[in-house]
Amino acid sequence: MPSLRIIPCLDVKDGRVVKGVQFLQLRDQGDPVELGRRYWEEGADELVYLDITASHERRRTTVELAHRVAQQLFIPFTVGGGIASVEEAAEVLAQGADKVAINTAALNRPQLITDIAERFGSQAVVVAIDARRREGGAGWDVFAEGGRRRTDREAVEWAREAVERGAGELLVTSMDRDGTTQGYDTELLAAIAEAASVPLIASGGAGAPEHLVEAARSGADGLLVASIVHEGVVSIRQLKQALAEAGFPVRF
Repeated sequence: MPSLRIIPCLDVKDGRVVKGVQFLQLRDQGDPVELGRRYWEEGADELVYLDITASHERRRTTVELAHRVAQQLFIPFTVGGGIASVEEAAEVLAQGADKVAINTAALNRPQLITDIAERFGSQAVVVAIDARRREGGAGWDVFAEGGRRRTDREAVEWAREAVERGAGELLVTSMDRDGTTQGYDTELLAAIAEAASVPLIASGGAGAPEHLVEAARSGADGLLVASIVHEGVVSIRQLKQALAEAGFPVRF
């Protein structure tokens, strides 16, 4: 089994890292490059930078941010937010990002997944899925535009289609759990892990080391963390130690 990855997520708005609860009530957390440097030095395996209002505001993600991160940090990182074409993905990757995350644009035009994968390889394509449990609990709705627009897609079905179209990785966020520190939606993770054959990054709800262990047991290959590390609740090393003690391989 490959080593599990601890991946701090840096949501960026107006050039600053922010964090909220269920995509709302955003609080400033600092400079994206400096915060990324801290996590790199603490032992993070990768970083994810998401411009959380780019799609909603109909603008492109900052290519400059990818350049700054690549110039100053030596750790694999993904950039997402507002990437809506192969050309925009190419710009971000050319500045040093290892992967691009696409969400709204992929929902609007699923062929984009294939187009980017054919040009850069599936390993460079992360499809981000923002999901909220449906009334009655039968499945999960997929949302676009930073959680602002409900689509007619169901999360597990969309995950399966995204992989068939060329996604090399899935980043699945539970909107119900986001920022709550109550734990990941392990039922959602298990359902997608069973349906999809690519690495799965769990996102939304981490509040304690045991939550990461639960997500790993549900099939996650990568564990996205935000509030828990932004606010100094626990260190990345402590998270890895908990995973190791539970029998999962990690890189120290």
